[in-house]
Amino acid sequence: MKKTLLFTIFLFSSITLLLAQQNDVEKEKELIKNVIQSAYIDGLCNNFELDSIHEGIHPGFVLFGSGQGNILRKTTIHNWIEYAKMGKAKGNKYTFQNEFTTIKYQFIDVTGKAAVAKIDFYEGEELKFVDYLSLLKFESGWRIISKTYHALPQEK
Repeated sequence: MKKTLLFTIFLFSSITLLLAQQNDVEKEKELIKNVIQSAYIDGLCNNFELDSIHEGIHPGFVLFGSGQGNILRKTTIHNWIEYAKMGKAKGNKYTFQNEFTTIKYQFIDVTGKAAVAKIDFYEGEELKFVDYLSLLKFESGWRIISKTYHALPQEK
């Protein structure tokens, strides 16, 4: 009888702990979504809000892409902001283009203070990129530290 009672208490405690941890991860995912939307999508792509960009994107951020052959292209957040300024100066309605940017999440994976988000990146109705964003949680909250992307072939 004692063994059954101890086993039941252990099982109940384990399930309760597991559910609490799952709730914590879901809360972190929502915080991550808020950072991505505020800093990257609205801040950088749609509205060019420097305060939002700097709040959610770490100063050490690097954007990675591949070029011809085995070329690895790296862009710092400083350079990416300069490209955004040039886009606005060219008269784009939004930072980089004339179509509003939206995203759809394929997944967010969180382990402790590290996370990765895979997102579909749309300009207007057109899916343009699949982005992999890496984030770390600092004392100030979640910050995007890098982006690796795949540009989808576009119809002409």
